[in-house]
Amino acid sequence: MYELSTVTHTQKQLNTYKEHKMIFGFFKSRPHKKTALELYAKISENSRTPELYLNFGIPDTAEGRFESLSLHLSLVLRRLKKLPTPALEVSKELIDYFFHDLDGALRTLGVSDVSVGKKMKPLAQAFYGRAKALDEALNQSDIQALAEVLSRNVLGNADASTGTALAAYVQKTTLELEDRNLDSITKSQNLFPISSTGQ
Repeated sequence: MYELSTVTHTQKQLNTYKEHKMIFGFFKSRPHKKTALELYAKISENSRTPELYLNFGIPDTAEGRFESLSLHLSLVLRRLKKLPTPALEVSKELIDYFFHDLDGALRTLGVSDVSVGKKMKPLAQAFYGRAKALDEALNQSDIQALAEVLSRNVLGNADASTGTALAAYVQKTTLELEDRNLDSITKSQNLFPISSTGQ
């Protein structure tokens, strides 16, 4: 669907991007860029935790990695949306890095400048559509509804029962994020329960 062999840059690439921008005072003019970059790198890394694919059935494919990253980013953005300033600014920077990352992945594959925009549009629509569906399901506090959304959007399976385990994980993650403030979110190395428990 997305024609991507990779969805996220490596930590080395993110660090190179950060160092390059710092040379030109990039972070001085936009103070939350550095925080957002480091947070995005953690979200990206955690979204590729092997247990997510082994235990919850997320496909270990380009599409699956896109869905996992979108899911974990959406959960963090959902929490940041409820926090006071500067959480909103950090959220905007996170989204910027996400699309910059997708853009970079496409260009790495040799997609031309003209074609990148055309390919980015369906990716953006997929991300925002999934984030909205996830938010609505979580607001219902109905794990069955959540399992249906995750089965359809993340696992690519119409059978809601396949998303039950992933729904429980997402529900647990949401509850744990609700107890975090911005400082805790940006400084924690274990944002998601699977990154600290391996279960």
